Parts: sequence; C-alpha cells; structure tokens
Amino acid sequence: MHKWSRRRAHLFLLISLFTIILLSTFLSNHTSKTIHSSTDHPPSFLTHTTTSNTSLFSPNQWLPGGPGWSRACASPRSCRPRRDGAAAQRKWWKERSLDGSCDLFSGRWVYDERLYPLYNESECPWMSDQLACRKHGRPEEQYKHWRWQPHGCHLKRWNALEMLEKLRGKRLMFVGDSLNRGQWISMVCLLQSVIPADKKSMSPNAALTIFKMEEYNATVEFYWAPLLVESNSDDPVNHRLDDRIILPDKLLKHASKWENADILVFNSYLWWRSGPKIKLLWSREDLICEEADGLDAMTLAMETWADWVSSRADPRRQRVFFVTMSPTHLWSREWNPGSEGNCYQETTPINIEGYWGSGSDLDTMQMVDNILSSLGSKAMVINITQLSEYRKDGHPSIYRKFWETISPEQLSNPASYSDCIHWCLPGVPDVWNELLFNLL
Repeated sequence: MHKWSRRRAHLFLLISLFTIILLSTFLSNHTSKTIHSSTDHPPSFLTHTTTSNTSLFSPNQWLPGGPGWSRACASPRSCRPRRDGAAAQRKWWKERSLDGSCDLFSGRWVYDERLYPLYNESECPWMSDQLACRKHGRPEEQYKHWRWQPHGCHLKRWNALEMLEKLRGKRLMFVGDSLNRGQWISMVCLLQSVIPADKKSMSPNAALTIFKMEEYNATVEFYWAPLLVESNSDDPVNHRLDDRIILPDKLLKHASKWENADILVFNSYLWWRSGPKIKLLWSREDLICEEADGLDAMTLAMETWADWVSSRADPRRQRVFFVTMSPTHLWSREWNPGSEGNCYQETTPINIEGYWGSGSDLDTMQMVDNILSSLGSKAMVINITQLSEYRKDGHPSIYRKFWETISPEQLSNPASYSDCIHWCLPGVPDVWNELLFNLL
C-alpha cells in the first residue's frame, strides 16, 4: 500500500508536469498568432469602421493625392535641418565652362529678328494653351526674337535634322514639373516641322507622354515627377493639394519609367517653394512622418536622386542632365525700384549684368552644385538660371489659358493673376534646348 501511494504521487506529478507543458505550448502558439495577426492588419484607430476598403493600408489610399498620405502625416514631427547654414557663394556658376575656354551660360541677350524665332507658334500642333501667348492675345512679339550670346564664343545654331540624327534610335526623356514640360514641348515644336505628318505621333497625355518620330526610331518623352522622389503630387492632373508629402528615400516607381531612356533631362525646384513646410513620410507602414522646410526636403530628394544616378545610370549608354532652377519675376521693384508690378506688360529683358532676383534661391543653387559635383561626369548641369533671370519679358502673364475662373476684381487688376512663372513659346525654353543641343 505504501508503495502504491508513492507511485500515485509520482504519477500525479508527471500528469501535472505534462499538463503545464501542454498549456504553455498552447499559450505560446496563441500569442504568436496574435502578434502575426496584428502586423497583417492595421489597428482599429487607423481605419474607418464603414467598409474594409477604406483601410489606411488599402492600395487606393496611396494613389497620388489619396487620403492615406494626409492621414499618415496628420501630426508630423520637426526634421533636424541638414544644411550647415553657410552662405552660398555666387561665383561657381559664373566660372563653370565645358572645356575651360568658354562658359555657354554666361552672356547676354541679342535681339535678332532675322534668325529668331526658330518655329511659329501656330504651326506646332502640340503647342500648350498655357504657353501659346500670341494665340491668347499678347499684342507684341519682341519676346520671340531674342538670341542668347555667350561671352567669348558662339552657340552652335540649332539644326533640327542634326538633332534628329543625334536622337536616332534613342529615347530622350524630360523628367520633372510643368517647367520641364514646357522645355519638352519646346523640343517637340523644334523638331516636328521637319518630320512628315504621317511619320510622327503623340501618345495621349498621361504621367508619361511620348512624341514618336518613326523614321528615326526615336522618341521625345515627358514624365511627370515634380519632386523627383515619390509623393502625393505625382498625378499629372490632380496635384493641387493642401499638404505636400514626399517619400524622401523612394523613387524606384519613377525610375522604372526613366531608367531605360538614353538621354535624361531632369529638373526640380519650384514645387519645393510652394509652401512653408514639406512633410516627409519615411514609412507608410510605421507612419514615421516629419516636416522640413523646402530646401532641407529638396536636399533629401536630390540625394536620393543622386544615389540612383551614381549606382544605376550607365555612362556608356546614357547621358544625364540636370536643369537648374527656372526663375520667376513676381516683383518689378527688384529691377525697377519704386514700381509695384510684376512681369505684366514687360517687353524687354533686364539689362543689368549679373542681375539676380528673389525668384532664384542662392542656397538651393549651392546645394544642387554640391550634389552634382559629387557625381562627376555621370551628370552634367544645364545652367539656365542666370540667363533666364534677365528675361522678365518672357512669361505669359495674362496671355494664356486659365482653367480656373478669373474674378471681376482680378480682371480689373491684370497683374494680380499674371503668370510670371512659366514661359511663352517660342521663347526662353528654346534656348535651353539649344544649350542641350550644343552639349550632346
């Protein structure tokens, strides 16, 4: 009997131990399943309770302009400034040259009715109503007749057939904002007149729009990426949003469109100056969001872009160009002290050597130069800034199509709604393309 009592006690201990092990295993598995489940689905405070497709992690939420962006960045934290605060120096772009002998970007504007314009506005089927100034009532035509003359040398005169030979079998792609789109339209208008009507075509307007030149097996393309990196403003039509939100370290979605182009022409500037702060969404999964001023945010985006150029661009088959900032002319007091207008009714260039207005930011120029210098021969600058600064007369002002309604109060004061950002065509962007033609 004593032996059975001892055996029963041992059996009870074994059963208890086995039960504990089973219970521990069950709890461990249940906890693991709970943890894995919580990472597959967002917590309830990140979703609406109406329908499942309104989840913050639904793909539709992250389309350009979708609500996921602003909800993720509802309470951003401040980003530590990345620049050292040193004052930018203005001399670098005055001293740059292609071969040490001539700086194509330093010079003056010469009035030349004999050779300019290089095409007629009315004869380009793909002219934009935003840039067709004569069509929309501009009364004078001097803006079309100015030729850029570098100091100490000459630009090779534009030749459409020679440019087409340079492009034979290649893709030329402009990547950026509406100012780069204007340069793309300029290039299309410069080329299309020498191509037979049945040998050229334009794809429908979209994020990537393609002008095809059949006989040359070549394309001139425009891709909408105003901030270079991925953002909530990547829709080419619906991009006027209250908050500007970027993914500062991501551009592969964009790069998948441009990586196979042979000649790439990038720009980015104006959109970084459109508001007091840019929001930086580092992670859509963890909702890590900061905010920074335009220059710091642009620096991050430019570094991400430069990383792509450094690691992915192939200099054996690709040419990469970066177009510097396109200046605005919003305050006539900067070139005509005491006046209170802007570019409206301006008909001649500024004749002040080295003129620099508030529409071009020196710190941004210095940052762009630092980043492009780090890329060496992998990227080349097309420095349009100083030469375009002189052209207060080159903007559409009121002579363009406006899609928004102009109020009676605005109509009574034309300067109040003048477009002093974009450029009439033919005009200043044609010279940007002449520079590209000379650099290829």
